[in-house]
Amino acid sequence: MSSPIYKANSTPPPSDLPRPPSQSVPRHVLYSQHVASVLQIPELKADALIHGFSTMELGSVGLTHAKDPEAVRESRRRFAASLYLDPDTLTVAGAVHGAQVARVDTPTESIQGVDALITDRPGVALFATYADCYPIVLWDPKHHAAGLVHAGWRGTEAHVATAALAAMGKEFGTQPEDVKAGIGPGICGNCYEVGAEVAERFDPAFVKRSSGARYLLDLAAANTAQLNAAGVSDVFNLDLCTKESEALPSHRRDPDGTRFGAIVALR
Repeated sequence: MSSPIYKANSTPPPSDLPRPPSQSVPRHVLYSQHVASVLQIPELKADALIHGFSTMELGSVGLTHAKDPEAVRESRRRFAASLYLDPDTLTVAGAVHGAQVARVDTPTESIQGVDALITDRPGVALFATYADCYPIVLWDPKHHAAGLVHAGWRGTEAHVATAALAAMGKEFGTQPEDVKAGIGPGICGNCYEVGAEVAERFDPAFVKRSSGARYLLDLAAANTAQLNAAGVSDVFNLDLCTKESEALPSHRRDPDGTRFGAIVALR
């Protein structure tokens, strides 16, 4: 595997985490009011897996461009608490739009320079922030392992999701056929407009012409195809567009530094 693995220290983390409430989002629904604070992919609901995507009901969870960092930290605490997780177990992926993967064995405040986190330990909450890029959840129930991926166009071009899958294979023995993958909210293929210099990097199956010299790129479809080609047949897409939904931040719609978050953890 070409992506290096960062290993946090190996002190055994706490276990016996309580179970989060069951919340899911109907397909193809655009939210403007009374949205749930946390969304889930129904097909990934499992006793041993905790996952969720925050909405603006919880506020922004992105610190990098935050005008009020303490408000963001409180939003992160509320997000973790909504899934019955200890906020101190959050381990943040310091995404750089690449394909680097980090293994996390015990909670670490932040791991910089990586776009995917993997673990097989209860007591670790993988966390990343988004505002049009896609969160991708990888769940291996056979080996009790999971991953969280941050996939924008650069990460997708670099095959970050399958880099995380390969890292799970190396570290935990994960086989692609045992994995269930979930693609969370992100900018859809009808809204993500790019120039020719980006469009030409992708298979034409994921690109269509827009106006003028612009193109529309379907990152969800591209990531699904990459995972399928790697042997993951169960890929579930939330089908929720960040640009179209007022309940989720979108850099293309409002480039104000607001971010939603994704959490993946194990019981």
